[in-house]
Amino acid sequence: MRLSVLIKHLEAYAPANYQEDYDNSGLLIGSPDQDVHAALVALDCTEQIVDEAIVQGCNLIITHHPIVFKGLKKITGKTYVERVVLKAIRHNIALYAIHTNLDHVKNGVNGIICERLGLQNLKVLRPKNNLLKKLITFCPTEHADKVREALFDAGAGHISNYSDCSFNAPGFGTYKGNEDTNAYAGEKGVQHHEPEIRIETIFVAQDERKILLALLENHPYEEVAYDIYALENKSETVGAGLLGWLNQEMDSKEFLSMVKDRMDASVIRHTALLPKKIRKVAVCGGSGSFLLKDAIAAGADAFVTADFKYHEFFDAEGKLMIADIGHFESEQFTSDLLIDIIQEKFPNFAIRLTEHNTNPINYFI
Repeated sequence: MRLSVLIKHLEAYAPANYQEDYDNSGLLIGSPDQDVHAALVALDCTEQIVDEAIVQGCNLIITHHPIVFKGLKKITGKTYVERVVLKAIRHNIALYAIHTNLDHVKNGVNGIICERLGLQNLKVLRPKNNLLKKLITFCPTEHADKVREALFDAGAGHISNYSDCSFNAPGFGTYKGNEDTNAYAGEKGVQHHEPEIRIETIFVAQDERKILLALLENHPYEEVAYDIYALENKSETVGAGLLGWLNQEMDSKEFLSMVKDRMDASVIRHTALLPKKIRKVAVCGGSGSFLLKDAIAAGADAFVTADFKYHEFFDAEGKLMIADIGHFESEQFTSDLLIDIIQEKFPNFAIRLTEHNTNPINYFI
């Protein structure tokens, strides 16, 4: 299939604008117009993964972590990153990464962790803001239904479990056209009063162009008046980390044993065992120490994540138990998620899971 078609599907699931500013998700090598006939999925893109793609005849590699994270000033093959880039280009293999944008959707990386741990009633731990915009337009009364429906069909008006959301208020607009106009109503050179409906609705920022096209194509005016505002509202479905509840409370040892087993972790670094039972659990795939205060403020009994530094463990202050299971361990099931996302839409597309473990950390037990 055309690579752009696959990317469009992935980014409908985890929009590119959901990624953090420091991130480098998206198409890293290749052209969106090229055809791809088979894809290899892995957590990381290493030389071993590129070699596997070559052997398996895959001309696309999809990973969670972007191999090109910081700017490359030279590509000489001196580092493993440069060697991966060179080898992928030589063999015409496209590289695509879907990183923090997949972290931030509720049914993404953290959703998989919650599913494996049996957590219910999930809430975003640190919701993102500035993801929504508001459209205000003014439409002749008799055309208001048509314009509203077009906006809704284009994706506007979704609030949580509700669709077709808008606010409407009657009024009248005035205009006076010159000799070059072809007005919806009224005479040229004469001020016209037209009964109108003020329509307000919201939409996700990435749909702005689609929303505007729907408005302009369905509005009867020659010149359409509209306002677009960026909203600071926090999203309750997009953001970092998740908070959930166990079906039954557990003591600390029982909880750690369950996490170790279900997350296939070799070891767990943790703070002191707590005398209280564990019921409310915060999770964050990958490096999650930045969410510790959020987990505490949310009243979590435990925080399952990775990459805590020595002194950061002290910051728990006995308010919750930190369970650091390892970066790879916390995200290792992301590859399975990506395959499911793709196969649901494209069941006949050739996609395979890597046979290699890319975890750079080994444990001497």
